[in-house]
Amino acid sequence: MKRLFKTVWLWLDDRIGISVLLKPMKHIAPQDAKWWYVFGTATLIAFIVQVASGVALAFSFIPSSSQAYETLVFITNSAPFGRFLRGLHYYGASAMVLMIGAHMAQTFLFGSYKFPREMTWTTGVLLLGFTLAMGFTGQLLRWDQTAAWSVVVAAEQAGRIPLIGDWLARFILGGNTIGGATLSRFFAIHVFVLPGIMFGFIGLHLWLVLRHGISEPPTAGKPVNPVTYRKEYEELLEKSGRPFWPDLAWRDVIFGTALILTIVLLAFIIGPPALEKPPDPSVLDADPRPDWYLLWYFALLALIPVRIEGYVMILAPVLIGLTILMIPVLNHKGERAASRRPWAIAVVCLSVIMIGSLWIEGQQSPWSPNFQALPLTEKVVGATSGPVFQGAQLFHDKACLNCHLIQGHGGRRGPDLTYIADKLTHDNMVIRIVNGGNNMPAFGSSLKPQEVDALVAFLESRKRPIRPQDQS
Repeated sequence: MKRLFKTVWLWLDDRIGISVLLKPMKHIAPQDAKWWYVFGTATLIAFIVQVASGVALAFSFIPSSSQAYETLVFITNSAPFGRFLRGLHYYGASAMVLMIGAHMAQTFLFGSYKFPREMTWTTGVLLLGFTLAMGFTGQLLRWDQTAAWSVVVAAEQAGRIPLIGDWLARFILGGNTIGGATLSRFFAIHVFVLPGIMFGFIGLHLWLVLRHGISEPPTAGKPVNPVTYRKEYEELLEKSGRPFWPDLAWRDVIFGTALILTIVLLAFIIGPPALEKPPDPSVLDADPRPDWYLLWYFALLALIPVRIEGYVMILAPVLIGLTILMIPVLNHKGERAASRRPWAIAVVCLSVIMIGSLWIEGQQSPWSPNFQALPLTEKVVGATSGPVFQGAQLFHDKACLNCHLIQGHGGRRGPDLTYIADKLTHDNMVIRIVNGGNNMPAFGSSLKPQEVDALVAFLESRKRPIRPQDQS
């Protein structure tokens, strides 16, 4: 039997050249390349998970504006392994973003972007951008209320770009308004265009790794000199180099297996993100937000002053991208050790702190109305009938509670009105309700005089309680 398998293997190898295809696995690498170097392979593994789960989902998904939502409901609730596959695709995307981020941070801290690996860094930065674009377009394919409004917001942002804004907005929408062409366009981009580009850049990235070799761990006091580096690297490989497979790849296998198991467990136990209501652009009580890996940028756009929002929206991604791409151009030689480059450690730490802080702010999103605000309880209102009670009902029914807090209940977009009667007079309240204010619509045309009186009566009851020591 062993002889038969050997004969078949030799025949296949002679006709197909399998051993030639596997030859890059024997690539000689520095033996000191240890656990810090597993993130690149992990990113590739996460991408493979994405491709496999995406192909499986595509068998049931119908990219039609009238059927996409229903097919996702069917996949989630009725299709065999549908819920698991959606979870696998979602957590695979999250894993890919995390791994490529960790890989770039490690590459930056180790100075591995320096000569002769500048183009390896460039292709990696572009792959990061394509990965984020894949995540964003994938979220839109859920085609629920959040996805539909996210498309509208994306088109509105794109429309602010000078010269090509109108054309780009129509390209995103597939016309002048959101519709069937919008979903078909994003489906084509997510399933065909971006994966095809990424396959090409992944191949180029791997070729550059093979051509220039895996970067050795940095050593303090041993700077990169473009004149002598190649010779020094070759001498290092001759002295202590080991074949990547099987001598060094075992760490990648262990970490990659752990990553796959984590994705599978999350998909099986937690499952995919819940679908919102079916898409309906006429319903305004929506709170569109991106998935977690773009939530920090969502928070940044929400927090910046309105007068510069358009400039930041357009220039920030361009400047960030160009800055990252220019790193190996401006700093392609010299020390690689992080201990000799404290500014590199500071950049990574500050980036993590900034993104983490913005992510927390985006998760809380105090600038967004709380569309799930419940009516105030009897204890909070302090009345069960009369003008105060009627005003509390109107405060909820007219969506005032969506933006304003009353004793911790409601939204945070507008001022806290828990003790508003201590700040505004009766006339001030009437003027503000009737005429509106900053980010507050005018209610003069939608409220009857008796309703305004009831609202004011309720707000006038919102006073700070008198302490016993103040009564004496």
